[in-house]
Amino acid sequence: MTAPEIASETNTTPAAKTSWRDSFAVYLQPRVLIVLFLGFSSGLPLALSGSTLLVWMREAGVDLGTIGLFALVGTPYTLKFLWAPLVDALHVPLFTTRFGRRRGWLLFSQLLLIATILLLAITDPARSPPFVALAALLVATASSTQDIVVDAFRVESLPESEQAAGMASYVAAYRIGMLVSTAGALFIVSGFESTGLARSAAWMWGYVVMAAMVLIGTVTALLATEPEQSIRAEAKTHAEAAFVRVLHAATGAFTEFLTRKDAMAALAFVVLFKFTDAFSGTMTAPFVIDLGFSRNDYATIVKGVGLAATLIGGFAGGFVARRYSLAASLLIGGSLQAVANLSFSWLALSGTSHWALALAITTENFTSAIGTVIFVAYLSALCQNPLHTATQYALLTALAAVGRTYLSSGAGFVAKAAGWPLFFVICVLVAVPSLILLAWLDRRGHFEALGPVKV
Repeated sequence: MTAPEIASETNTTPAAKTSWRDSFAVYLQPRVLIVLFLGFSSGLPLALSGSTLLVWMREAGVDLGTIGLFALVGTPYTLKFLWAPLVDALHVPLFTTRFGRRRGWLLFSQLLLIATILLLAITDPARSPPFVALAALLVATASSTQDIVVDAFRVESLPESEQAAGMASYVAAYRIGMLVSTAGALFIVSGFESTGLARSAAWMWGYVVMAAMVLIGTVTALLATEPEQSIRAEAKTHAEAAFVRVLHAATGAFTEFLTRKDAMAALAFVVLFKFTDAFSGTMTAPFVIDLGFSRNDYATIVKGVGLAATLIGGFAGGFVARRYSLAASLLIGGSLQAVANLSFSWLALSGTSHWALALAITTENFTSAIGTVIFVAYLSALCQNPLHTATQYALLTALAAVGRTYLSSGAGFVAKAAGWPLFFVICVLVAVPSLILLAWLDRRGHFEALGPVKV
């Protein structure tokens, strides 16, 4: 998930009280509505190279070990910080001149996304897994580039009074986009199959429909206006050479962060905190299919009931973060998301029971959302320099994706060797290193140095 759910606020001036009408009206502001639709566009492609693709591969008879290795196609989400300075500093020929610095990159990345999803649609997992991997890798690259631009556009286009509403709208739409590309895509594939299409053809047309969905973000980018902050930044750096702009954006962000106390330990914690989720999440779709549940069962329960649990868990995570210190909140969130994996061990022993699946998924998604909300609060607190926020945030979220992309790539082999009940017990144990690092950083005063974090 890649998805941001918290904004760090540094302004300590008490906010003026507003009526409920004013609070609601801010969500109808054109700028906020633009961010909402861009959130949908950001959430849509993630599953197309992830969980939805894994269901397609499992139905095509691809080996579990190979499916586990497909976590590596998420590499662009891990390395996107490397080209985030390029997105900040370079111009896209024709696009930037015609649409502006941010909108030009938005439209360019979305057109790339449509093309790569269509390429993935014509692949055959049963016959050419390497070609599928290449196409999925290209989808992830275009998607992560879009994420970089949308994050920058959101921050630059909204005034402070609309940032919270914009963030809430973005997150909700992001989740809906993920729902469309998971449950929605699976239902669409089933619908095509019901018309008499072969399974491979049904999957192809399902991905074609998903490519068409990207046009929602494209139309949004066309209707949007270039952020004033972006226009001013472009005017200020216009005289600089492209290489100089890229160098300033990259070096400033990295050196400012790495000179902090215990920087390497903090980065290791960023990598490991969500590893327990990533390790189990990589194999959730194959696990459900192997238990004997149908594709529609997976779509309805895992992505339907699971979405509701995630949204409720997000509110619960916000409550925890407001009630306790950042270190204590991270401990609560990290422990809950780890222990929740035991619900899958119980499900593996229960057999094909729909209510048991719903309960396990609800437990896992609810606790995972709590951990995610608190974790994003921590990432936001680490990005304290407004000159480098975009690049630093891209770096931190990319590091957080290391667990999902690389460390979890062997999950299929572990599941194959250990069996499903024991595999999810192992998923609990892989959370221990992050909790140890959390305690060590807390004793070193790391979290106190970050100051107060507001949700």
